[in-house]
Amino acid sequence: MGTKRASSIVMALLMAGSVVAGCSNNSSNASNGSSNTPNESAPAASAAAGGSYADYSKGFPEKVNLEIPVYERAFEGWNVTDNYYTKWIQKEFGDKYNVNVKFVPIARSKEVTDFEQLLASGKAPDIIFHYDMPQALAYYGEDVLQPLDWNEIANYAPTYWKKMSEVNEKYGVIDGTNAFFFAERPEADNYTTLIRKDWVEKVGMKVDDLTSLEKYNEMLTKWKDAGLGVGGEKLRMNSYIINYPFRNWPVDEKERALYSDLGVADLTTKATEDYLRNLNYQYNNGLIDKEFYLRDDDAKAKAEFAAGKTGTFELYLANNTDAISATLANNPDAEFAVLPPEAMVPEGKKPQSRAYWPFGFIMGINYESTDMERAAVWMYLEWMSQPENLFFLQNGVEGQNYTLDADGLAVKNADFTGESVLSKNNNKDYWALVTEIAQYPNPELTRKSYLANWSPAGYESLGTDLLANYDRVAEYRTPDALFSVVLKKVDEYKADLNALYQELYVKCVVSPESEFDATYEAAKESYLDAGYQEILDEKQAAIDAGNIK
Repeated sequence: MGTKRASSIVMALLMAGSVVAGCSNNSSNASNGSSNTPNESAPAASAAAGGSYADYSKGFPEKVNLEIPVYERAFEGWNVTDNYYTKWIQKEFGDKYNVNVKFVPIARSKEVTDFEQLLASGKAPDIIFHYDMPQALAYYGEDVLQPLDWNEIANYAPTYWKKMSEVNEKYGVIDGTNAFFFAERPEADNYTTLIRKDWVEKVGMKVDDLTSLEKYNEMLTKWKDAGLGVGGEKLRMNSYIINYPFRNWPVDEKERALYSDLGVADLTTKATEDYLRNLNYQYNNGLIDKEFYLRDDDAKAKAEFAAGKTGTFELYLANNTDAISATLANNPDAEFAVLPPEAMVPEGKKPQSRAYWPFGFIMGINYESTDMERAAVWMYLEWMSQPENLFFLQNGVEGQNYTLDADGLAVKNADFTGESVLSKNNNKDYWALVTEIAQYPNPELTRKSYLANWSPAGYESLGTDLLANYDRVAEYRTPDALFSVVLKKVDEYKADLNALYQELYVKCVVSPESEFDATYEAAKESYLDAGYQEILDEKQAAIDAGNIK
């Protein structure tokens, strides 16, 4: 076992319940991976040229236990490891290839902790995944991932490989080692903020009036004065893209690479200072949830919205979201709209946001997985990449979950509650291994499907407005820099800094307005001294060396 791997496991055991980062020791057993070019004509699950890959097209000679991680999002009444679709996967894929498919629940709100604890106990699934490259690099730096053979993937998963080979080869190589494989990510996003439209209109405004942060704060003041409620807010954990609207435009690429990071929060830039100053103003003037720091997951924030205490709620909008129905149960006259992105932007700034990298899940193979288990992973991706299997996972049973319209679009039955009911995010946590967003063969039908999948029944305008907002501010979405080397200081300090950031940013927000400047300056100094300055120095060296993509 490599030094980093052993250190990682010890750290996981010592720090259960917190976000665990890898240690900074740099020994690695993962530097001997093949970087050969795949044979594009290699057949599925059959012997490659020279017979170097076993033929499992008729099933494995002995039972293979394939363990697949799946997010546990606490959807009411949904068992992520045992449901209609997990049984269907076992029947259609597992039984066919002599594979026992086991789904391993990973809590979405503490996924790194869950993975680290599973790795420490030797019970981690065959795939280790994350949505953000800094954490994926941390897993690589901990020496818990196998080097990959591109030819092997192409052999067992030719459909998947044909679609994703370019992305895998461009972004999956770290320090000369084939480390990661990816899910596809089409250019679209359904993350948005709902706002109580009826509240906006009760104070004499319209949603379209919310063209700046100043207008938004004016509206919140009117809500307060009218006794309606406050703006929704929650504890920001491991989500550090919230200062984008306060950044300068156009982007300074070097500054962006230095400070913008999904692994460690930026607390020291002017953009963050302005973001926190606004939150401090909102807090001290009673414009946002006074106990926001207690809303440490989406369910708690949604409960405040549903109860009619807050008038905004951030979510991934879906046709079967329960945020609207839960609110209507308590407030039958509630009306809803999508908050314009400009509402969070100070006057003179641009509605900036983070553009996704051209991939969804970043995945590696558990260092303990056997050759056959690894082959089973590729075969599973290949099976799921077949259009009929992917369509079934995304839509369910025709005539029950959906009907096909004249264009071939699956129109969901919003009232269906039978055995084959989909999860609250349309089973995405199963099919996200191959794509982040459901698509159709042509762009027009795909866009129509977005509207269908993201528009709650009776609230089709929400999906329309979401897409219109996304298109309108497209020029202001830009991706973070992608480092092609392990940032050891990030791994070393990330866990402590994440916890410290939450403490310091909350302290800044709840301080009296007259004390904000002093509180923020002290917070910056504490943060830099706790390791952030060392991270900035390391990142600057990597930038100067050209180790970014």
